[in-house]
Amino acid sequence: MLMKTIVIYNSQTGFTKRYAEWIAEATGADCIELSAAKKRNLAAYEAIIFGGWACAGSISKISWFKGNMDQWADKKLIAFCVGGSPIDNPEIDIALKRNFNESEQKKVKTFYCPGGFNYEKMSAPSKLMMKMFVKTLKEKKDKTEAEEIMVKMISSSYDISDKKYIEPIVQYLKK
Repeated sequence: MLMKTIVIYNSQTGFTKRYAEWIAEATGADCIELSAAKKRNLAAYEAIIFGGWACAGSISKISWFKGNMDQWADKKLIAFCVGGSPIDNPEIDIALKRNFNESEQKKVKTFYCPGGFNYEKMSAPSKLMMKMFVKTLKEKKDKTEAEEIMVKMISSSYDISDKKYIEPIVQYLKK
């Protein structure tokens, strides 16, 4: 029997929403957007999962989740981040840890799910920021192999999301 769980997400282009729905489906959890969660009393839930997209090394809207962690001390807390990097990027763990201080890291388990880029659904500021980043990276002299790969990947929309990436989250929830 799985604990009473809610998945709360903040999604810009749909990848985080897709993962949130997959997690909810696999665990029987409720699934709602962050804007709706802010108006809800979450006291009845035993586990709270928050998902946001990667934005310059941070999880989008994570401050709301972090601001409520103390009142959720009796709950199982999970945060997942969806980004454009493949799962084996060594910088992911470093970036995930930066979202929480040492004492917060003891209270929340973090996970990464590869999503992709969807320029068509991106907000204008995000699209502009990404285009500038790609341009800067393209113009950089002596690019590393990783930077060369990144330029190829983020120059256009792509989707590397896969349901298999929710397995570690589902397994952790069952513990």
